[in-house]
Amino acid sequence: SHGVYLGATMGSEMTAAAFGNIGKVRRDPMAMLPFCGYNMGEYFGHWLEMRRYLTHLPRFFHVNWFRKDEGGKWLWPGFGENMRVLEWIIKRCHGTAAGHETQIGWTPTFEDFNIDDLNGFEKEDFEKVMAFNRNEWKAELVSQGEFFIDLYDHMPKELIFQRELLAARLV
Repeated sequence: SHGVYLGATMGSEMTAAAFGNIGKVRRDPMAMLPFCGYNMGEYFGHWLEMRRYLTHLPRFFHVNWFRKDEGGKWLWPGFGENMRVLEWIIKRCHGTAAGHETQIGWTPTFEDFNIDDLNGFEKEDFEKVMAFNRNEWKAELVSQGEFFIDLYDHMPKELIFQRELLAARLV
């Protein structure tokens, strides 16, 4: 249910191309909001039911490609460099890469993350990208809660519980 929770709480900042306030996070669960023909809470419930049909559950990984530093500069270069993250994910799934446990899940260790030929990106930069910011996550939790209120009557209780578990880890 944790993976479904991650998908259910996905969001992105609005841009000039999207309707709404630029920079405000818009919840778009699993990038399906405009395409789902029925209540999203019920949609999440159907994803939770998929467990019954699988012998091996998939692993879930969640990234934020768009974090910025205090000066508004992107922390991660993005674009083709995102393959480095996918490389770590594959190694992690095969048991050949370590991770560091945080309140929000596992993050790569510097030693197991490929920064070869990533000019100007040093260990200090890596640590900024991977840093856990409790205040950012508390704000994220509030935003997720506002979204859940809209779907509460149809929201699977398992996802509400996942949110409560996250809140407990942020204390």
